[in-house]
Amino acid sequence: MNEERVQGLDVPVGQAFPWASGRRWGAGPWLGAIWLIFMVPALVDGWQARGELHGVIGLIATLSFMALYTLMFVGTDRVRLRMIEQPPLRQALPFIGALVVLGVISTAALGTNATAAAVFVAAAAMMSLPLRITVVLDVAMVAAVIVVGQLQGWPGQGGVALGTLMASLAILGMRTVVRRNVQLWRANEQNTVLAVDNERNRFARDLHDILGHSLTVITVKAELAQRLIEVDAARARVEIADLERLSRDALADIRRAVEGYRELTLPGELARARAALATAEISPHVPQATEIVPTELRELFAWSVREGVTNVIRHSGARRCDILLSESCVEIRDDGHGPCDEHEGSGLTGLRERAAAVGAVVTTRTLSPGFSLQVARP
Repeated sequence: MNEERVQGLDVPVGQAFPWASGRRWGAGPWLGAIWLIFMVPALVDGWQARGELHGVIGLIATLSFMALYTLMFVGTDRVRLRMIEQPPLRQALPFIGALVVLGVISTAALGTNATAAAVFVAAAAMMSLPLRITVVLDVAMVAAVIVVGQLQGWPGQGGVALGTLMASLAILGMRTVVRRNVQLWRANEQNTVLAVDNERNRFARDLHDILGHSLTVITVKAELAQRLIEVDAARARVEIADLERLSRDALADIRRAVEGYRELTLPGELARARAALATAEISPHVPQATEIVPTELRELFAWSVREGVTNVIRHSGARRCDILLSESCVEIRDDGHGPCDEHEGSGLTGLRERAAAVGAVVTTRTLSPGFSLQVARP
């Protein structure tokens, strides 16, 4: 079953309204009806005077008032929608007007206890009417409660007036929270969509850089091997063996890319180096082809590219960076002002250890101008 959504906003009600039950008849009616306990004294007055006309009229008016107020909260989407987007005045005004009329009749018939209806009218108005109309209505009700209480000598009308104002402020605060929840949900949804789009674009770009050239070379070698089968079988076997190696390397690269780059790949590092240098406003000169590098050196050369490009971006102040690649050597060269100091950082130390593990040597040298990091296996 699809999750219920606030009408017109395409927002799941559970996101905007934490108290939502997800059922058509959820916490809404109880949320509104529970506060009507403050109308119970008026009901008691009406019941005690049920033998007289004013008691019957007051009892009917009070019960009708409570039922109409509870109706606001029937249907989980109605109250939530009303909290965010106000209904048209042609719908809201008759509803609030009916509450006002029933409240006035109940008060006229039953007296001081029925003035609590003003609190519920204020809450309903704040939920359903524009703020400027609600303010005018609240001021009028507060004034009426105080004036009538003074004229009739009813005690406690100051508390009713204060309750009317507090009810309006409480609903106003609740509406503000709900609106902020909706705005936050929308912002999070938009950020999620943008993040997915950015990741999709990045992955497509890197995938093209990783596999584009390799697959082209594989195709060419396959065609060459097919032509050599009849004329030079030995040469064809060499090409087929090389073709198998390239295919395995390409497969390993794509698997690592799909796994989220938990492991380095040489094509991936070259692609990221190109993007990072361009972002740092350093002109990148990066090779496209990586198939000439033996399988056992590809990871080492990937680490070398990462370390070298990181140092160029952080320390060199260069305007150009060249990455030179051969089957036994990778060199990262820039035209900057050289290393930042005479001490070797932990990155180069770790790179030397990786190089030594496969019989390669790390060499750094100062150029005029610039700096060079070279990793080669003799």
